[in-house]
Amino acid sequence: MKDLRAYGDHAIVTGASSGIGEQFARQLAAAGVNVVLVARRKDRLEALAAELSAAHGVESRAVALDLLADGAIDELSRQVDGLDIGIVVANAGIYYAGPFVENALSDELDVLALDGALPLQLAHRFGREFVGRRRGALVLVSSSIAASPVPYEANYAAVKAYVLSLGQALHHEWRKDDVDVLVVSPGPTQTEGLDNAVGIDFSMLAGAKMDPARVARTALRNLGRRAHVIPGLSNTLADLAGRYLLPRSASVRMYGRIIGRALTGTAGGAA
Repeated sequence: MKDLRAYGDHAIVTGASSGIGEQFARQLAAAGVNVVLVARRKDRLEALAAELSAAHGVESRAVALDLLADGAIDELSRQVDGLDIGIVVANAGIYYAGPFVENALSDELDVLALDGALPLQLAHRFGREFVGRRRGALVLVSSSIAASPVPYEANYAAVKAYVLSLGQALHHEWRKDDVDVLVVSPGPTQTEGLDNAVGIDFSMLAGAKMDPARVARTALRNLGRRAHVIPGLSNTLADLAGRYLLPRSASVRMYGRIIGRALTGTAGGAA
């Protein structure tokens, strides 16, 4: 794995209070990178920050912030002003499962904002610095379902497809400036969001759920080497089948059957 400290002294991780984001923070701190932990739950962030500083001797900052609030990126910029930010991990996200018209429009717009517009804002805000100084790295979290339209997760899958496209394009644009961009597309991962999901029962979906530590580890090991990585062989094979073997119409029908069987009848869920 590349020496992550070469990108800069500090890394920003959004959605750091649990799940994949927490694991990114843990592994970055273990690699000697100071971390800025961003999420809404202040108590969790402060506990994690204290733990990481004690365990690894790094500076850990907790930034309790609602990233859906107006001016959130401006506030984050103010909080990290003067720090040598070398890595940004855009991990924060939510989703809603169920028939599209049964979900509140406001909820679906929040998915668009947090899962799509926020990574765009982070890329633009910190990418300018990275490109200007010819040093830095951006990690975007997409999903293994980004390769196909997915009924009952229609908006979420579409937004994740946008994130994948954005990241792959920026990887090409910025590599001449020595800035690394990686998109990681995990499949179902054992997180609080998955356990507490409303509208869908993930236990009804076949296959083991991935350890979030493995997702973060796979991403960081491939940073600077690839534009896109899908953790897990089964997820990779499913992606290849969806892109190259199945007609798009067949892929949509397949996802419709799979996700449809796991719906609980209560529309809406978040992670």
